[in-house]
Amino acid sequence: MTEQNSFKALSAPKGVPDYVPPASATFIRVRDEFAHQARQAGYQHIELPVFEDTTLFARGVGESTDVVSKEMYTFADRGDRSVTLRPEGTAGVMRAVIEHNLDRGYLPVKLNYYGPFFRYERPQAGRYRQLQQVGVEAIGVDDPYLDAEVIALADRCYRAVGLTGFRLELTSLGCRECRPAYREKLQSFLFALPLDEETRHRAEINPLRVLDDKREDVRAMMADAPLMLDHLCEGCRTHFEAVTGMLDNMGVEYVINPRMVRGLDYYTKTTFEFVHDGLGAQSGIGGGGRYDGLMAQIGGQDLSGIGFGLGVDRTVLALEAEGVVLEGVERRVDVFGVGIGEKAQERMALLINELRASGISTDMAYGGRGLKGAMKGADRAGAKFALVLGDRELEAGEVTVKNLADHSQVTVALNAEAVAAAVQA
Repeated sequence: MTEQNSFKALSAPKGVPDYVPPASATFIRVRDEFAHQARQAGYQHIELPVFEDTTLFARGVGESTDVVSKEMYTFADRGDRSVTLRPEGTAGVMRAVIEHNLDRGYLPVKLNYYGPFFRYERPQAGRYRQLQQVGVEAIGVDDPYLDAEVIALADRCYRAVGLTGFRLELTSLGCRECRPAYREKLQSFLFALPLDEETRHRAEINPLRVLDDKREDVRAMMADAPLMLDHLCEGCRTHFEAVTGMLDNMGVEYVINPRMVRGLDYYTKTTFEFVHDGLGAQSGIGGGGRYDGLMAQIGGQDLSGIGFGLGVDRTVLALEAEGVVLEGVERRVDVFGVGIGEKAQERMALLINELRASGISTDMAYGGRGLKGAMKGADRAGAKFALVLGDRELEAGEVTVKNLADHSQVTVALNAEAVAAAVQA
């Protein structure tokens, strides 16, 4: 056994998915479509660091959340500074808005982003330690119609990729005016229950989190718990009614879920989640809400904001659950070149380079394959057309253009302009 093959084969870290062809094409289509819909609504792209100062997430996301207390990838860098791989996007966007004075210009600041986020969770179907999201944030204006825009945009993102079997759940988590009184009512209720020590500690820090407990015995005890939606102040109630009224006018379907609690502490007022029952336990495919007070909490102005994060991984799984196949994802290129013989292959390499320069997606067969083997490559590439060039065509200064859908073919001059005209006709 040689030294090279004596090593054990390596695999991806646990809970981190690989997206390889052809499945990667669906992943890219979903991610890019979400980002396209955001840009259509005026949200400009922002590129965020993959890691940030740990304090940003501890202060912005909330010490009592599972994300901060149990799930963050935190480590000391070589300068002995505590840094954390980003577990979510909103805190980083807010930090960037403050640092680059974007909040000093026209409001709202409307931004979109995408990429990997990291949480040390127990891996299972749909729950990954490296998760992929597309997000938007609209910062600086507290307007219920902006809330409706953000929610409708998320709904449109899912429908744009053909997803239909989801539902939108909606609630309001109140504001700094009505939350304190509700917190007291909820804590009074919770402290009268026979809670275990850890749950009681959670009720002291953030009692809303207990409403989200998944254990059946705790859920049974919470059946008669007071709900935020029943204790909204007049301002929050009016705000929520304006949001739901606009969603009704837009034709966006939703259900009110008064027990919804998102996994991050910064949410206020409008809060929402998209759920797909075809995914089993990990049914959430995206969500978000308003976060009044977050900017001030991390050192900026006291400005409001609202946003969402849509799970690309879970959307791909939801599409599979619905049996939705996105059109065109199997197509890697439009044109596939086949050169038979050394001279023909050399000329074909030049031709496909010219076609690419003219904006036509093109690949070719390499390795001196025969016509039959090379045409298999065209099939695997999902090409619409194959270009066949042999010694006879080369001598005549021509190339054969085969339509792989209807098997028709034409012979055109051996140059990029003639080939482009044939494949774009």
